Amino acid sequence: MTNPKSNEPKGRRQSKKAAASGWIGSTLEYYDFFIYATAASLIFPQIFFPQGDPKIAIVASLATYGVGYVARPIGALVLGHLGDTHGRKFVLILCMFMMGFSTMAVGLLPTYGQVGLWAPAGLVAMRLIQGFAVAGEIAGASSMVLEHAPFGRRGFFASFTLQGVQAGQILAAAVFLPLAHYIPTDAFNAWGWRIPFLLSFFIIVAGYYIRRDVDETPAFVEEDEHGEIAKSPIIQAFTDSWADMFRVACMSLTTVIPVVATIFGAAYAVQPAYGIGFHADVYLWIPVLGNILAVILIPYVGNLSDKVGRKLPTVVGALGSGLLSFGYLYSISIHNAPLAIVMALLMWGLAYQGFNAIFPSFYPELFRTRNRVTGVAIGHNTGITIAALLPALFVAVAPPGGSVSIPFTIGAITFAATIIAAAAALTARETYRIHLNDLGKPGVVPVERREYQRIRAQILVDARLTEARRSIVPLGNSKSAED
Repeated sequence: MTNPKSNEPKGRRQSKKAAASGWIGSTLEYYDFFIYATAASLIFPQIFFPQGDPKIAIVASLATYGVGYVARPIGALVLGHLGDTHGRKFVLILCMFMMGFSTMAVGLLPTYGQVGLWAPAGLVAMRLIQGFAVAGEIAGASSMVLEHAPFGRRGFFASFTLQGVQAGQILAAAVFLPLAHYIPTDAFNAWGWRIPFLLSFFIIVAGYYIRRDVDETPAFVEEDEHGEIAKSPIIQAFTDSWADMFRVACMSLTTVIPVVATIFGAAYAVQPAYGIGFHADVYLWIPVLGNILAVILIPYVGNLSDKVGRKLPTVVGALGSGLLSFGYLYSISIHNAPLAIVMALLMWGLAYQGFNAIFPSFYPELFRTRNRVTGVAIGHNTGITIAALLPALFVAVAPPGGSVSIPFTIGAITFAATIIAAAAALTARETYRIHLNDLGKPGVVPVERREYQRIRAQILVDARLTEARRSIVPLGNSKSAED
């Protein structure tokens, strides 16, 4: 029988600390991203841009959101290189500080009425720093958690990275909702919108204290000790893994779903130019409820992928969420809040998690240790950049007051993107039964299914015995999700 530790790097594992680190970092960085996304849809058109034409102001505001993604490929090259040459821990702490302080700076910017064009210029500059920083977060955090996780449990532990993303959006809405509801509109537009940006300071402090206590991964340390750290992981990634980077980029087009749910959907529902008439404090609850369901389901879906593999849930999640986008947009178009909530729960909270909970393990498993962060960062950020630029395209092809059907037109573009993503997943190799040291190597034979199940069961028993002896409190709801 196979030793469950064979072909695995030797060293002290910190599975739960790494998962907590990935969770808090993702929560911070995506809290920052989502408060910007919400403000770009609801507030910034009125305070950072000329008011001569509200339609142009909406397009310009959504375009500044997309500008952050333009910086992501550059950030992926730089931060991916640092993650593969200086370590996962180093790059994650760097990303957290850049993201946090640039977000705080947005909360201090003057408005268009105060400084004219310098206001949107400052907004774009801070957004570029945000985009640069976040480019390394998911790739670095996913790689760190994956490399600390035991064989047969990688999908479960890596899923907490994306649970943090959803928690970040819930936190962003939890801050925005009471402010938007209780502060008068004029006061909120004058100063209330700044509060969520300034509060990111406290998450920076919490994130730093958690991340500093996580060891570098055994896989990276082993590569370093053997002198196998790549001098140029970017060149190696393009030479050895270009096809998998392309697949990752295509699979990441599925992130068009949160774009529809939180960026374009908010503008479509709330901005007066579209004439739908949702109040901001009502609409903001719709994606929040979807995210609450997602937070609950993510560890279970990650655990499921450790049993059935990464490909099937990814394909089903991409296609299912793409189809449901038609219904979600239709529910907004008829101003039916209960139906919009149901569609958000199905599209965002349920179907999308088939992709969302699994890619933090699936993507890093496609690459070797020496170029893992680089490969994931370049591929993922290329795809997500394309998806993030779609709001401006959506407004261009289906403008406010136009004659086209917005639910059908935007839904069709969304579904087309998810079809491409599903096709990319189908062509990728299955990875969940391959040992960590063998990931990304051509011709590697996965562990036989029955033997894999035996190893996984043994690891689960060992983990529970260790927990019982040490009386360790599980991370979040991990105890029930592991069963």
